[in-house]
Amino acid sequence: MGAISGQGIVVGILATGIRLAAPFLFASLGEMFSQRSGVFNLGLEGIMMMGAFAGFMTSLGAGSPWLGVLAAIGVGAALGLLMAFISVTMQAEQGISGIGLHMFCWGLSGLLFRVYLGFITSCKGFSPWHIPVLSHIPVLGPILFQHNWMVYFSLLLVPVSWFVLYRTTWGLKVRAVGTTPQAADTLGVNVNAIRCQCVVLGGAMAGLAGAFLTVGQANMYADNITAGRGFIAVALVYFGRWSPMGILLGSLLFSMMNALQLWVQVLGISFPYEFAVIMPYVMTIAALAVAVRRVWAPTALGKPFRREAG
Repeated sequence: MGAISGQGIVVGILATGIRLAAPFLFASLGEMFSQRSGVFNLGLEGIMMMGAFAGFMTSLGAGSPWLGVLAAIGVGAALGLLMAFISVTMQAEQGISGIGLHMFCWGLSGLLFRVYLGFITSCKGFSPWHIPVLSHIPVLGPILFQHNWMVYFSLLLVPVSWFVLYRTTWGLKVRAVGTTPQAADTLGVNVNAIRCQCVVLGGAMAGLAGAFLTVGQANMYADNITAGRGFIAVALVYFGRWSPMGILLGSLLFSMMNALQLWVQVLGISFPYEFAVIMPYVMTIAALAVAVRRVWAPTALGKPFRREAG
């Protein structure tokens, strides 16, 4: 502890926070598209579990974390398609179907873990990629430019998501079916098709978030490795008011608090361990309590579309 300077500790906390924000950005940005189209997916946590397992097992078997990422995205998209079929096509109550999907994935991932692994196992993951020149900048280099590609990609998705949502025809359709689906249908937009596309996209990105935990961060798999991150990702969409920049802010807030509690433990600071662990969640609840007072939501969120209703 004595060998680490105060500046080194601050840099370490910020760098850790940037890295820990990646899975929240993947899952929350995908869920943002789903909710902007009018569908919320409480099964995000379960999809992340299955994505983490698929990414880990593929990386372990094939020896390639890249294939693990592809497998996780594929599994996530398939589960997103299942959610879309239940919630959009069959028009089941979205909250119940999301919880049901989560329970299914939670049980399935636990079963597969016991059958094929049984204990914590490591696999090949991605190594940090230090960006030439930029990674040597004092202070900023270690904080921003010494991560693996998945961290950079998660940050890049913020402006990309903003552009897709606000500057493309598809993004305009997404916003239209989430606020005024009847009017969008009148103009020839296939409301349910757009919603299905968004839910599948959200599932794929949740799978990618799960893969980050196994092949992009820990290089191992343990049962229930997501530890509630999927539910937090859903909350961050509300906190961020359904905008990419707001989600980035919320993700960094939570991840920085989480990084702080990790460093408190690493440095051996005399502080109750249990309180340090729950501190990020308490801060998230407090931030959400403040944010929801001024919240704006897509008006058709959670409401199935029925053409005859117009």
